[in-house]
Amino acid sequence: MSLSVRDVLLLPRLQAMHLRAGQAGEQHTVRWPYVAESDSIAEWVLGGELVFVTGINQSRNEANLRQLVREAHERRCAGLVILTGPLYIRHIPESVLSEADRLGVPLIEQPYALPLIVVTEAIGSALVQAQLLGSSRQQLIEQLLDGNLADTLVLAHRAASLAVDLRQPRQVLVLQLTGTAPLFRSSAPETAESLLQSFQQDVLQQLTSCLNALGQPLPVVSQAEQWIALLPSGDADALAYNRAIVEQLLRTLNEGDTLLRVFAGLSAACAQPTDLPRGLGQARQALMAAQSFPERLGLCCFEELGVLELLVAIRDRNLLDRFVNATLGSLLQHDLAHHAALTQTLEAWTQANGNLVAAAQRLGVHRNTLNYRMQQIQSLTGLDLNDAQHRLNIAIALMIWRLSPHTPTMRTPV
Repeated sequence: MSLSVRDVLLLPRLQAMHLRAGQAGEQHTVRWPYVAESDSIAEWVLGGELVFVTGINQSRNEANLRQLVREAHERRCAGLVILTGPLYIRHIPESVLSEADRLGVPLIEQPYALPLIVVTEAIGSALVQAQLLGSSRQQLIEQLLDGNLADTLVLAHRAASLAVDLRQPRQVLVLQLTGTAPLFRSSAPETAESLLQSFQQDVLQQLTSCLNALGQPLPVVSQAEQWIALLPSGDADALAYNRAIVEQLLRTLNEGDTLLRVFAGLSAACAQPTDLPRGLGQARQALMAAQSFPERLGLCCFEELGVLELLVAIRDRNLLDRFVNATLGSLLQHDLAHHAALTQTLEAWTQANGNLVAAAQRLGVHRNTLNYRMQQIQSLTGLDLNDAQHRLNIAIALMIWRLSPHTPTMRTPV
């Protein structure tokens, strides 16, 4: 269980603190309090900090306070707390409040009369309690997803004692982080680690905001570079809404030129808590398709898989490999030996329903070039592209090839 900025304001003994601006971010998760003692916080925070600005050891003027608001936004801090009183910072200028509102950075005013030690002690204790409760709730969700809680009576008692609402259907969402290896290959280790931690914090914060918006949020389970969440899914409208929410989440997380990207898989609705292990498997199958098919824009729902649902359910990998080799083996070997892109060409032609003009546009090549490549493909494979059965085999073989873990997601035509 996490502690939000709003939760902090509701803590006993902290009623003198007031949210002055940035209400849009009041659900930001607070990881710990941090007291700023230099003119800038950019190099000292990793994200999730509730930053206290006292003005005692560092003089603060209006421009500096606006700078701190911007840095808190850029570094994804939970919010800012500015202490005001007659000795140091007398009041919070309107321009600072406006900047916090514009950027959605929660800005809290704390009177000097309320000792900082009282505030940080209260937040620290609340963080410990939230962590303990959150750990227990997360453990319950993990056991459900693993299928380790078959006793419905025990499940009901534990869910009630931990305030975990399992009465309504849930949809399993799996988010997968990619790009960590390229990030560390392209940046100094310290820089890459800082970027990675900041991005991971942003994913968790954005995901938590989505869950809060959907209502009745349950703990997020983090496993390696995956985040698993349970979304309420009472009816068809809820499923469509969940998809829209996840699409927007991916757009937000994947914008910009960062090497880090997030993909998502959504299960069908799970009517009962005991259905959640099946839902987790469905979400991971959908995730595989989302990563393998760029045209799905990073998101796939299990119920949209179609024939892919059958393919990913086949456990005997050799069976699938034999089919791909029998259909496309000569083509794949040719591409590998000559650094060619005939397989990609065939895939574009298939996706364009055999329309040569559309396929050429998709590949960015002249139609004559595409015609020449198609002749090569027929010669290498012996397949008749006008034969319906051959076209079906090609489409299925390409799907399996795309789902293979060694298949690159993007290829450059030559």
